[in-house]
Amino acid sequence: MPGKKEDSGFYRFLLWREKHIGERTFVLIISFLVGIGSALAALVLKDTIHFIQRLFTSGLQEGANYWLLIYPVLGILLSGLFVKYAVRDDISHGVTKILFAISQRKSRIKPHNMWSSLAASSVTIGFGGSVGAEAPIVLTGAAIGSNLGRLFRLEQKTLMLLVGCGAAGAIAGIFKAPIAGLVFVIEVLMLDLTMTSVLPLLISSVTAATMSYVFTGMEAMFSFSQTEAFLIGRIPYVLLLGVFCGLVSLYFTRAMIKIEGLYRKLKSYWQKFIAGAVTLSILIFLFPPLYGEGYDTIGSLLDGRFTHLMDKSPFNAFFDAGYWGVAIFLFLIILTKVFASSATNSGGGCGGIFAPSLYLGCIAGFIFAHTLNYFNVPSPLSEKNFALMGMAGVMSGVMHAPLTGVFLIAELTGGYDLFLPLIIVSISSYATIIVFEPHSIYSMRLAKKGELMTHHKDQAVLTLLKTDNIIETDFIRVTPDMSLGDIVKKAIAQSSRSMFPVVREDGRLTGLVLVDNIRNIMFRPELYNRFYVSRFMVSPPAKIVNDMPMEKIMKIFDDTKAWNLPVVDRDGHYLGFVSKSKIFNAYREVLIDTFSGD
Repeated sequence: MPGKKEDSGFYRFLLWREKHIGERTFVLIISFLVGIGSALAALVLKDTIHFIQRLFTSGLQEGANYWLLIYPVLGILLSGLFVKYAVRDDISHGVTKILFAISQRKSRIKPHNMWSSLAASSVTIGFGGSVGAEAPIVLTGAAIGSNLGRLFRLEQKTLMLLVGCGAAGAIAGIFKAPIAGLVFVIEVLMLDLTMTSVLPLLISSVTAATMSYVFTGMEAMFSFSQTEAFLIGRIPYVLLLGVFCGLVSLYFTRAMIKIEGLYRKLKSYWQKFIAGAVTLSILIFLFPPLYGEGYDTIGSLLDGRFTHLMDKSPFNAFFDAGYWGVAIFLFLIILTKVFASSATNSGGGCGGIFAPSLYLGCIAGFIFAHTLNYFNVPSPLSEKNFALMGMAGVMSGVMHAPLTGVFLIAELTGGYDLFLPLIIVSISSYATIIVFEPHSIYSMRLAKKGELMTHHKDQAVLTLLKTDNIIETDFIRVTPDMSLGDIVKKAIAQSSRSMFPVVREDGRLTGLVLVDNIRNIMFRPELYNRFYVSRFMVSPPAKIVNDMPMEKIMKIFDDTKAWNLPVVDRDGHYLGFVSKSKIFNAYREVLIDTFSGD
């Protein structure tokens, strides 16, 4: 009951807070709480995944392991049933969901996302699903930030910031990488870094990383010791590695989108499950390193140990784990990883492509150096150094986030001595893929719909504007069979407008009547019954469809030089008009509301 609710202790706390704690100070407090919540969620997810993996993989022997045909299928089945019957909502593509929430200016993420992604992804990955836990934990952290902000009745612009705080805390907590958490929010979620946003983001990141250090120790996530110094003469090879990583990123991105599209064509849930289960189980049986996140494989390559990677594969009985045997085996993993990840998610599992991009990058870097060393390059390349740089390269390419790739890999492994080559490979990888794909794998779905928020403020404001909010409906409609006299008496005399939409009986727009076009005959009564609308109406210079993105609408206005344009639905039914002046007024309001204080 409203009265009772307003008398509650929590409501009294909100009143006390507004009186005694300023808005900026309170946001800093909430960002601290978001950092704690995100870190705890990351720790729970990691521990649950590792517990399940140890439970099911500790008894696997060398050679063919037929249990690998069953475990991943069981994982995506349990996860899919949980999502289908318990959650009853789509929780896939976590980062894309955050981008959509931010682009809609609502920044509202459903409360169940604070726990549903944790449960589904832990089962999916623990049982061997070939995806990563980072996208689910980022969605979880963002949901914590969004719902804490809503709980304390904070405004939309602050909710957007807290969503970013949750994402930053999640990355910092799961990777022990506070700087990478901050940079991820700026590059991938595309939040502007301003004086009002940098401190809350830093607080969440540092708090989450500190919590992770307290509970798991001070060691980096991957132990990496640089035994070979990086030489300036190897820079050309680093540039070539970046190009190779960019091409691997392009293959992964386009193949992922294509394969997901094929799965979406399957009508029923069970069809998708069967297709995904068969694909996933066969691939993991043939290539056991595809099992789970793949961090064991990364650790082996960074330690310089690679001969054992084929031990649990049936290929081990037919191929020697020699120089070319390992290289070919790992190259096949690069080709098949995208199929395993797509099968996991599309078949009912829950996970992201954060870990797969690290995994592919590590293997790509290793193969690159491994192959060149075989051909006796002038100075042998450190295979583990190039494996480390490859991680930054593919992550930069897939996510279109070179800074995130650099700082995350440096913090993830402690490989700060390789900072310069990490920057070079990240930039060259990003420069390679940007030629072919202007948007990251996360944002391309929204970009195609015109729903993507960007760093460019003009574009960002246009994204936030919705056609439905600026349609003007006070134009008097006329029909094609109306006479000139009817137009003068029933439309022109009763309206201040100089334009009238011509609408047929079925509601479809067929033309416009412009007062300027009939001014020479509208004052001649003898012509009132001789001329009809169908004779002097004109076609509009263009029509606006109500679901067009605002950026496209503005381009139409620029191309036609019009000031008013009619709006129709997909079937051509008349809805109203949009005017430049209305757009400019709405633009100013959104600009002030969204970016004031920057």
